[in-house]
Amino acid sequence: MTLPRLRTVLLTPLVLFAVMYVALAVKHAMDGSAIAGIDGPLANYETIAIFGASGTAGDGILKAALADSDISKIHVITRRATPRIEEGVASGKVQMTTHMDYLDYSAIREQVAEADAVYWAIGTSSVGVDEKTYGMIHVDFPIRFVAEWTSISDKPDITFHYISSSDISADSRMMWAREKVRAETSLFEFASGNDLRVIAYRPDYIGPTAEEAHLGQNLLYWFFAPVNSAVRAKQIGQAMIEVTARGSQFKNGDILTTGKIIRYSDAYERRTSALQP
Repeated sequence: MTLPRLRTVLLTPLVLFAVMYVALAVKHAMDGSAIAGIDGPLANYETIAIFGASGTAGDGILKAALADSDISKIHVITRRATPRIEEGVASGKVQMTTHMDYLDYSAIREQVAEADAVYWAIGTSSVGVDEKTYGMIHVDFPIRFVAEWTSISDKPDITFHYISSSDISADSRMMWAREKVRAETSLFEFASGNDLRVIAYRPDYIGPTAEEAHLGQNLLYWFFAPVNSAVRAKQIGQAMIEVTARGSQFKNGDILTTGKIIRYSDAYERRTSALQP
């Protein structure tokens, strides 16, 4: 094979990838669709609970919640403290409760009974984790929680916001993808017919908050964001708050992919910035 031909063979896939990448980026940049503002009063979300606030997504959710003036109390249920959790405790807005057994929530009934919405960001990588353990963390933990929460809450309308994952299916060869679908299905089925609504979020790459991100994570975010395949952790929190505020606009079983997460985060930014003096 001659050198020019070899160069062509090697470069063609890269050129095709670059063309597709640019086309997707342009398509995304030209997409002017936006979520309409809220017509009417906001649903109540004065008190929320966050599980998994010590992780990447949970840290962003907590950052968004701390900045929201309509949230007066945040129950953070966690195994360990972080600088942001400690910052929230110092501000008086966060009540941190150390909790270790996520199959038993009897010790935190008082805290979770107050919550109008729960933002669930507990999860783990599938690397080096067997299917039973992965399923316990991603399915059993939240199912046990919503069973406990619904048994003690006297609020007429409560929402559970669950971070799932993109590219999942029940017939996937990947264990984690099947388990995430099982988690969503189990939660949706549990909530059906009662006062609980479960909303699932399926982000692609989650970029940490600016304070937590290192260079490699920022590079990944900057690469995927132009093609609508990355979202900042804080944007997930803003989208969750916006979905909560919109109340009955969402029904049990609704799913937000990366594009929708970004659009509802943008809607949140527009709504709250309009309230600034």
